[in-house]
Amino acid sequence: MRWLAVLLLFWAQPAAAVTCEDLTYEGRSFTACTVDVTSANLRLFHKAPDGSVIGSFGRIAEMPGVNGLAFAMNAGMYHNDRSPVGHYLEGGVQTMRVVTNAGPGNFGLLPNGVFCINESFAQVYETLDYVAAAPACRDATQSGPMLVIDGALHPRFLPDSTSRFIRNGVGTSADGGTAVFVISNDSVTFHEFGSFFLDYLKLPNALYFDGKVSRLYSRALGRSDFGFQLGPMVAVTE
Repeated sequence: MRWLAVLLLFWAQPAAAVTCEDLTYEGRSFTACTVDVTSANLRLFHKAPDGSVIGSFGRIAEMPGVNGLAFAMNAGMYHNDRSPVGHYLEGGVQTMRVVTNAGPGNFGLLPNGVFCINESFAQVYETLDYVAAAPACRDATQSGPMLVIDGALHPRFLPDSTSRFIRNGVGTSADGGTAVFVISNDSVTFHEFGSFFLDYLKLPNALYFDGKVSRLYSRALGRSDFGFQLGPMVAVTE
């Protein structure tokens, strides 16, 4: 009966804290990584203990306390020196304040938002809601624009837009227990990208991270995108 004991042990294993899969929606390819925030070690990464910018997925795996890397993605816009454009909080330490005013580029296409993480909860907030609610975040990164706001697409997204890029972002479940990180494998408009979160994934709130520099690491898929040195990143570590 040894085989039965092995089978029962297999059934008893907890579900993976992060699962990544390639999906097709409206004829376009996306990769979505779903994270169980209640069990995953989901964290933001920007600088190493020596003050240098980490900059790549490979260096995350070298950080103190990290014994393995399951998933990683760039997580917010950054300046030429790779410092965050908007609010950034890591391990309870704020290195950039919340930016509430409109500005140039996608970040300033209000409303923008903040992705908040604590030990067992992750949520995307519209920026002014984040300021009003003052949630207890261990880590937070501000980016923009919002993709989905309380079950509706960002009001300035145009169905007939011709601006297409590889894009990435994050959406969260209403209860904060699940975060879904998505990168498009085809060039998409904001409207198409937001619609994937709203109509396919059925997520009430979602936030744009970036375009052009969008990158993904997934151990399960054997994928590690190379290219630009990155600013803030989000990862599931062991």
